[in-house]
Amino acid sequence: MSPSTWTVFIGLWALVGVAAALQSLSGFGFALIAMPILTLLLGLRTAAPLVALLGWTLYLVNLVRYRLHLRGQELARLVLASTVGVPVGLWLLSVVDERWVVGGLGVLVSAFALYSLLRPEGRWIPPRWGIYVAGFLGGCLGGAYTIYGPPVLVYARWAGWSRETFRATLQGFFLLTATLVVLSHAVAGYITPVVVRWYLWMVSALVVGIVVGRGLDRRVSTRRFQQLVGILLMGLGMSLLLRGI
Repeated sequence: MSPSTWTVFIGLWALVGVAAALQSLSGFGFALIAMPILTLLLGLRTAAPLVALLGWTLYLVNLVRYRLHLRGQELARLVLASTVGVPVGLWLLSVVDERWVVGGLGVLVSAFALYSLLRPEGRWIPPRWGIYVAGFLGGCLGGAYTIYGPPVLVYARWAGWSRETFRATLQGFFLLTATLVVLSHAVAGYITPVVVRWYLWMVSALVVGIVVGRGLDRRVSTRRFQQLVGILLMGLGMSLLLRGI
């Protein structure tokens, strides 16, 4: 590799490591952090399947770590509702302007993030059917724009799940959706030798990120964890808003 290539490689390796650490600590955020820069430097055709493969691996490892705190019934409800929502999202894609939906979602997520930062102890006891609504909306957005997470994240945070349950259940949901994405990329022929090579290079960054995230977790109080989730939600909301604009 040339010096400039080495610089890009080290930068991307560090980026993946940081994104993996935050995902391991907070339960989400890997694609939010990694996807924009990887797309900028590697191109969308390489970045999209690469992030899908790295994310799938990370979600699987974290799910094994947090498996004792997994709420299987909640996960099943989310997946069931999401599966129903996907075809609806595919239909919406053909009749609704993406900018309005994604931009509006960005405003709502940002507003909720601001609320959770100002009132970190605030908790809403949702109705039993609320989780189905979150999963259905996640499926709709996933089917239309590959944005599965925001409704589920907002529901989990607002319902006051413990940090362990929050992370475990989200990893299960993300792992199942990521599996569908990876299979789609494989069928479409997007998982090329170049993508596989980058994946093998970046696996070590995932390992380092997971170890760092685990170390940080021991030093982060529940209040700090809630603040971190609020900050990451704000970043997610702003990125959606920019995408809509």
